[in-house]
Amino acid sequence: MNLEVLNMIDNFVWGPPLLVLLVGTGIWLSVRLHFLQVFKLPKALHLIFSAKNKGEGDIDSFKALCTALAATVGTGNIVGVATAIHAGGPGALFWMWMAAFFGMATKYAEGLLAVKYRTFDANGNIAGGPMFYIERGLGKKYKPLAIFFAVAGVLVAFFGIGTFAQVNSIVEITQLTLGVPVMWTAVILTGIVAAVTIGGLQSIARTAEKIVPAMAIIYCASTLGFLIIFYDKIPAAIIEIMTDAFTPTAATGGFLGATVMVAMRNGIARGVFSNESGLGSAPIVAAAAKTKWPAEQGLISMTGTFIDTIIICTMTGLVLVVSGLWNGDMNGATLTQGAFLQAFPNFGSMMLMVGLVLFAFTTILGWNYYGERCCEYLVGVKGIMPYRIIFIMLVACGAFLKLEAIWVLADIVNGLMAIPNLIALLGLSGVVVSETKAYYAHLKEEKMQTRVTGRISETFKE
Repeated sequence: MNLEVLNMIDNFVWGPPLLVLLVGTGIWLSVRLHFLQVFKLPKALHLIFSAKNKGEGDIDSFKALCTALAATVGTGNIVGVATAIHAGGPGALFWMWMAAFFGMATKYAEGLLAVKYRTFDANGNIAGGPMFYIERGLGKKYKPLAIFFAVAGVLVAFFGIGTFAQVNSIVEITQLTLGVPVMWTAVILTGIVAAVTIGGLQSIARTAEKIVPAMAIIYCASTLGFLIIFYDKIPAAIIEIMTDAFTPTAATGGFLGATVMVAMRNGIARGVFSNESGLGSAPIVAAAAKTKWPAEQGLISMTGTFIDTIIICTMTGLVLVVSGLWNGDMNGATLTQGAFLQAFPNFGSMMLMVGLVLFAFTTILGWNYYGERCCEYLVGVKGIMPYRIIFIMLVACGAFLKLEAIWVLADIVNGLMAIPNLIALLGLSGVVVSETKAYYAHLKEEKMQTRVTGRISETFKE
């Protein structure tokens, strides 16, 4: 299938209906939850480290978040932002912000429903995610929709975010920076992926828990260093981002409506690729968290979108716009590398390479698990090992494909995965609201009991 045909399919899948469905679902949930992503964000960030981790589950809440972030904080934060701004102009970053803001409410609902409707598989492990809240929440008659999601999930893991886009980025940056031959990178990467993924969720979660916080700090420190050096250009860059989101300068050629749509489409599509809000991937691992309150895990899941897009993608986007290289001939990792070299001519390439390799590697691990859970839903536990073998083989093949075709293919399967999940979120929004109210009523009661206990203790002391 040639690139032109893929682009036609991509334009159809990511047309106005899906963009409206994605953002519209986020807006609807934001309103129904009274903009929880603003008013409850401090509580959510606090829960990352203070969740009690009581209740059924395979891993603690922090590991679940790290595994989800391992899958989301990837090439989308570096290469995806670069391709979005190159194609849609600086205004694409504004639309990434909009998608992420409303996507936080979407991610909250996904995490909540994942815990609410989770179950156990034949091996005694937690099984959850959109396929389960579609079937168990909406009802058995919606099982075809759950099957559609699971099939799309396997396709995304095999041909979208999970393998090709990540491997291609690792190969490109290591060849560009160190001159490492493609074949060697493919062999080494495949071996490491195989060693970790064969161990299943526990192995992936342990790896993610160690790598994700470190890689986020390293990359954020690097981008922060760039922005400090060029601090005087930041105000102009922000103005350019805001104005280009609504003007013809957002992309070269065309008329106003077309260029604004290009910025909007690229921003939202790449934003979803990066933070996966609405895609239905993160709830698959959120379901495995040790918690008895669905809303608690929903809040923790919500921070993933905040960290991924509002923080990391914003820093990458500002670097690219400040550099002024976005409207040149460079694209993808080469564009981001060119920007970093302006501030760090001696070691900018190495800094970017370390960040990108770690981001992409952990995304491969996270998506291996997502696809595995989808495969298990379709064919049972007997499909786990064949799935892992196929996944590892595709990682090996991903090094030899072209960038343009990879991103278009990833966009297509992402869109297909999002559709059934968004339908379920809309259908179960009432459940999300009631569970949220129940959780906050519990917190209020717990706070009152603590106060009463404290007063009684004080009385006895007297």
